[in-house]
Amino acid sequence: METFLQQCFNGIMLGSTYALVALGLTLVFGILHIPNYAHGNSYMLSAYISFTFIELLGLNYWLSMLLSAILLFVIGYLLERLVFRPLQGTNVSNSITASIGIMMIFEALVRLLWGTQGQRITNPYPMDMEVFGIIMSEQRIVVIVATLILLALLVLFIEKTITGSSINAVAQNREGAALMGINVSRVTGATFGLAMALCAIGSTLVAPIFMINNSIGSMIGLKCFVVVIIGGLGSIPGALVGGYLLGLVEAMGAGYLSATYKDVYAFALLIILLAIKPTGLFGKVAR
Repeated sequence: METFLQQCFNGIMLGSTYALVALGLTLVFGILHIPNYAHGNSYMLSAYISFTFIELLGLNYWLSMLLSAILLFVIGYLLERLVFRPLQGTNVSNSITASIGIMMIFEALVRLLWGTQGQRITNPYPMDMEVFGIIMSEQRIVVIVATLILLALLVLFIEKTITGSSINAVAQNREGAALMGINVSRVTGATFGLAMALCAIGSTLVAPIFMINNSIGSMIGLKCFVVVIIGGLGSIPGALVGGYLLGLVEAMGAGYLSATYKDVYAFALLIILLAIKPTGLFGKVAR
């Protein structure tokens, strides 16, 4: 029983990260209707930026997270404005190619500025505690609590504010939102920036637990695509449920089967769920 509870805790921690980062990916898909292949490498870039703020400049952990989120928001806004906005209305393959190009640029930038060796951010909350036989590190608890608070605030923002309603309106009908007086360009840019800011927060939360390296972008990007597809393309509840579901499946697989193949479990889950429900958990059949 203790093993089961321990893996549940680990799965919730992993799922928190997946849900947070995948939420940004699904927001971008809902607005631009393209898969942003650079999303995972945005996560990698922001992790190295936070590393620079914390380890090289000696800034406070939470301040570094905020600065990293602001910087990634600006980068995301500019990318949407300068790269993706001019491609709106053209063949969707143009936007996909652009996102792949940005992905490669981010990876090259990280190699140029920080090298190829892995880095680690000093854990600001290194203590462990035991509750009902479950070993809980303070940093993992911080990841779970901070993510839940942020996700709750985001849901409230999207559902209860004018800006959030504008994002929903643009995602549902771009032309209709423009006819209602919504500044679609501003909403699109802000949404892209918000998605990258979520990457920054997610990577900074997890960086003290796992080492930062050049490969984390590819894997987190693939897993977030799995989460979005499992939950249903463009579905915010789907991204949240899919993220936690994937985290639990990975943790249970690593605990009861083999940790060596933990990355395989994500794609096995994707295949099984799509065979049962091709549109994803919260997806709808296009009319």
